[in-house]
Amino acid sequence: MSLDKLKLSKPLITAMTDAGYLTPKEIQAKTMSRILGGQDILAVGPEGSGKTTTYILGVLMRLKYTKDDAPKVLILVADKDRAIAVIDQFISLSKNRDLNIVGLYGTGGVEAEVNELVLGIDIVVATPTRARAIYLKLGLNLSKLQTFIVDDAELIIQQGMQLPVCELARSAGKCQHLVFTEVIHEKLTKMTDQFLNFPTVIEVEDFGDTQAETVSQVLYQVPNYKTKLNLLRNLLRDDEVFNKAVVFVNSRLTAQKVAKSIESTKEMEFSMFRPLHFDENGFDNFEDFKESAEARVLVVANQNEGPLDLSGIPFIFHFEVPEEKETFLSRIIKDKESQEEVVAITFATDMELVQVKKIEQSIGKKLELMELPEEILIEKTLKPKGFDKNRVVKEKNEEPAGGGAFHEKKESNAKNYNYGIGQKAKMTMKKKHS
Repeated sequence: MSLDKLKLSKPLITAMTDAGYLTPKEIQAKTMSRILGGQDILAVGPEGSGKTTTYILGVLMRLKYTKDDAPKVLILVADKDRAIAVIDQFISLSKNRDLNIVGLYGTGGVEAEVNELVLGIDIVVATPTRARAIYLKLGLNLSKLQTFIVDDAELIIQQGMQLPVCELARSAGKCQHLVFTEVIHEKLTKMTDQFLNFPTVIEVEDFGDTQAETVSQVLYQVPNYKTKLNLLRNLLRDDEVFNKAVVFVNSRLTAQKVAKSIESTKEMEFSMFRPLHFDENGFDNFEDFKESAEARVLVVANQNEGPLDLSGIPFIFHFEVPEEKETFLSRIIKDKESQEEVVAITFATDMELVQVKKIEQSIGKKLELMELPEEILIEKTLKPKGFDKNRVVKEKNEEPAGGGAFHEKKESNAKNYNYGIGQKAKMTMKKKHS
């Protein structure tokens, strides 16, 4: 498929060719016509699938240059490095075009950023918290916004920035919304439901042509840590099937908690590798666990541990998905010389699905998704307490609380206006240029 099929302008096709893009990615082919048509889009694809390039091309095609003092495009990203990368790509693909773009990511003073905004900006690339802070100071005008974009939405949610995203989206009013993410899960849906209008959901896998030889793998999606424990206890109850198993977690403290939570009446049946305290069941040598007939399950922390010889272990549990995918891959890539049957079982919450996706990309296939057993107790995720509308609020005392030294301001000194920082910046600019 050629770039011409995307229905881009000739300057954009030339810019893409110069940048080394010779054929469109699958996600671009599936979404471009919808973006150009003004639809709301929720696009799902792995890292490197072309999500950023897709919305940049869409923005450059739809953006009409005017002398407005308010931005027409707002792009929310997870951090400063991502903002800089997006701006660089815009510059690369918008050669010979008079385009004003600014990044807001919290490294400079607010006043300086507001002064830049009031000079006239087409595109703002910002972290949600910084954009919200400047908006609340009346420095970011969203009244003329045409396109609202959330990039790497899964990372924004991992960092707990859903609230500023939703507040900015609602403040922007009617415009096109584009959300790009590596995964879809409940927390993401709860966020996007607040501003997406009948979105078209487009998902691409982009695994490549080669698949790695791995042990048998299954995946359980669970809502939280407590439900993981309930599932682990349920599965390990079958001692005939799970006669020898290793449970991997990310820290030694978690290993201690998990080992205590699945304690058995049988001595040494469930234990911890290199326990934190001398009176806890455990092994300091991994080979001792493998040779012990009484020891059935060993909880191992990824923290500061080198590779272990897992030969002879038929079941590997990843109670937590390792932060480094290489750690996971080292355990599940099949040894071609070994004839052992090994099953790797992974538990993943919504927040861990991003790491799971990266692992699937590396091995070139999806993990087999399993249904949770019906008898498992699904623990509720505790939500932070919101504002209580029924609480009694004391009325503010109108009398001065400053004591005898308090006195009324003279009328000439009384402040009876409240300029936002954006208005102040405009007034300052006028004074400078008058």
